[in-house]
Amino acid sequence: MAEAKARIKINKLLEEAGWRFFSENGNPANIILENNTKITTQLLDEYGKNFEKTSSGFIDYLLLDDKGFPFIVVEAKKEEINPLVAKDQARKYAKAQKCRFIILTNGNEHYLWDLERGNPNPITKFPSPDTANEFSAFVPDKQALINAEINNDYLVLTQKPDYKNAPQWNDENLKPSFIEQNKLCFLRKYQLNAVKRIQEEVKEGKDRFLFEMATGTGKTATSAAVIKLFLKTENAKRVLFLVDRLELEDQAKKAFVKYLKNDLTCVIFKENRDDWRKAEIVVSTIQSFTTNNKYKRIFSPTDFDLVISDEAHRSIGGNGRAVFEYFIGYKLGLTATPKDYLKKIDSQKLGANDPRELERRMLLDTYITFGCANGSPTFRYSLLDGVKDGFLINPVVVDARTEITTQLLSDDGYSVMVENDEHQEEEQSFYLRDFERKFFSETTNKIFCKTFLENAFHDPVSEEIGKTIVFAVSQNHAAKITQILNVMAETLYPGKYQSDFAVQVTSQIPDAQQYSINFANNNLNGSANFNEQYKTSKTRVCVTVGMMTTGYDCEDLLNICLMRPIFSPTDFIQIKGRGTRKYNFLKDLFNVEMKSHVLRPDKTKFKLFDFFANCEYFEEKFNYDEVLKLPALRKAPNEDGGVDYVTPEDFANINPDPLKTMRVSDIGEQGMKIDRMYFNRFEDRVKEDKTISELLVQQQFDKIEDYIYSKLFNKPEDYYNLEKLQKAAQIDRPLSLREIIEKIFGYIPYFKSKDELLEEEFEKFDNTYLPDEDNFSSAKNFFKSYITDEEFREIVESKDFALLNTNPNGEVFRKLPAELRTLIPEYIKENISLNKFTS
Repeated sequence: MAEAKARIKINKLLEEAGWRFFSENGNPANIILENNTKITTQLLDEYGKNFEKTSSGFIDYLLLDDKGFPFIVVEAKKEEINPLVAKDQARKYAKAQKCRFIILTNGNEHYLWDLERGNPNPITKFPSPDTANEFSAFVPDKQALINAEINNDYLVLTQKPDYKNAPQWNDENLKPSFIEQNKLCFLRKYQLNAVKRIQEEVKEGKDRFLFEMATGTGKTATSAAVIKLFLKTENAKRVLFLVDRLELEDQAKKAFVKYLKNDLTCVIFKENRDDWRKAEIVVSTIQSFTTNNKYKRIFSPTDFDLVISDEAHRSIGGNGRAVFEYFIGYKLGLTATPKDYLKKIDSQKLGANDPRELERRMLLDTYITFGCANGSPTFRYSLLDGVKDGFLINPVVVDARTEITTQLLSDDGYSVMVENDEHQEEEQSFYLRDFERKFFSETTNKIFCKTFLENAFHDPVSEEIGKTIVFAVSQNHAAKITQILNVMAETLYPGKYQSDFAVQVTSQIPDAQQYSINFANNNLNGSANFNEQYKTSKTRVCVTVGMMTTGYDCEDLLNICLMRPIFSPTDFIQIKGRGTRKYNFLKDLFNVEMKSHVLRPDKTKFKLFDFFANCEYFEEKFNYDEVLKLPALRKAPNEDGGVDYVTPEDFANINPDPLKTMRVSDIGEQGMKIDRMYFNRFEDRVKEDKTISELLVQQQFDKIEDYIYSKLFNKPEDYYNLEKLQKAAQIDRPLSLREIIEKIFGYIPYFKSKDELLEEEFEKFDNTYLPDEDNFSSAKNFFKSYITDEEFREIVESKDFALLNTNPNGEVFRKLPAELRTLIPEYIKENISLNKFTS
């Protein structure tokens, strides 16, 4: 029954992709079912004579090309079986039929495997005959890639092929200025090693790679070398470079033009929507592709043979992963965040709201995505490596704590007398995480700003305050810090900055992205404020919250201020990384005579102002090897919308006399611990059961369900049932027993929420029917409302549309074209069980 259900889905997927079981409109059938395959002596030698102890087998589906020759082997499995288990068997069949391509599927998960490229790649829908023909027409030359000679002048040979013939190159005194004037990019030894690791991995049959390289070590230049390698050896026709922020999009394009323009064309997708095909390199934000699933409407899965994800741990999260996996080909991830900071974490004992656990999941997922499930990247070059080799610099840490922040950092917190609702004074304590959210001190912020201004590194040319980024707690806090800095700057430099000394760069500010770009380019609110011969930004300080962390390049940055506590190792590494690049300030000084007067033109260090002991926390207190436990505190919302923390100490001094004190606390969504442990007990009970273990080995899930219903449910000991297990699991929809079994034994990592399932189901609908972009949002809203809103569903079915005037989803209905109003309900009735979404 399970296999038949999978076959029904697979048949439909094949037909939707344009394959034919029968002749249609003069076109012959191109699907053969259950084709008997003879195993040749050569294949038996290749795979071993005992392989499945058989000399023949049956191909589930054999797809033919337009000439009627075997083209793609489709290996089908039951829904509950991972399709990847059929790899060896399918490859044997494909070799026998001389097929290059294999589709592995169980009806729900699908993989396309190009035997000439590497590993099976996840796909969301089956390739059409045209797409498959296009893909098969591209024959990569792996040996050319593996054997390509890569030296430190690999990019220079594209920038200036005849550079060795230039007289300046052959004059040791003129060579440095020649390199600078032509902006020649010679690969450093570690960058060269990174590219060579790609060659080694391809030789081993790998097609996914991950570079962990510290901020400032030239990930983009290294990427440019990888791109040239793939394109020039004809292992890629076109490359997609994905970023997660607008400023990084422009930054990447400029770099690729600088390194590769003489051989290759690079465009930004949103600026070239009609002619992006003319370029070999396409740069885009992940958001440009995910909006209304645009990538599926414009691109074929075969349009990019190499996809590079910048800041990989961010840009492949959420919907970004769908984009990343949509394209078939080689995948390279770039990240500056080392995994070493998050190890030995017991995921089974952690709450999902623990920030370190969320980071662990994100990073581990990144490693799996790029074929590095063991936690070792393809290539790693850390900040310590960069400092040791002389390419990066470490900070000078200014640990500056006010009396208030010192007390906030203590276990007892900072106590003040405040007036309550009855106009009586009472003592209230604030802690580190309360800063600015609950507690604000104008005096404290002024001390922060004054300390920074008095101790900051100064620009070695203009001698004004060096360029600085301040990281604030919130947008409100950023606004206050910006105002204080501008007032103080007016006192220090009367009439010099006109309130442009500091600028807030947060999402609330129009053109904030452009501000960050202008700051890096030394023209934010003007330039050369102190010296007309020297180009440096008039604005000296950008005050942000999170916009200028990941991937932001500003090489001449001299100060970073942490005016907020940081609890995430990843955030701390990224923020600190903004200042680690070296720089020579004479580059921006146009007057040659003045250059000799600059005593220290090189940036050899930067200052890290730390007002909340962040450095101490990550150096001494944060335990990177700790197996994290669930928090001991139990939180409950109070009447004011805040949070009360209830600990055992609250009850330590209660005298055994009549009722004197009573605390009323609503239990939050997480429930009481005893409720949460209910699921854990059931999980242990199931895992310990020998009968269930035996049935699991045989993949007899139906029998496991029958056994649990008859032997474990509704018994006096714990009285387990589905309703209680669902509550204990804290999930917002009905759970099936099958899902619970799969979760217990690791077949699924977690229970998906109602909205996650809705998104998945709509994705399947969108893959099939692709409603046009203008109607995408309306179609999705209608789709979800029809499934989850019983009243709305009844109105649509009864066609009593007058009732839509009082239904909150009435507007959703009216926005949708008539054909989709009919199509979506029909699709849902045929393909989706509403029981998953309604109690």
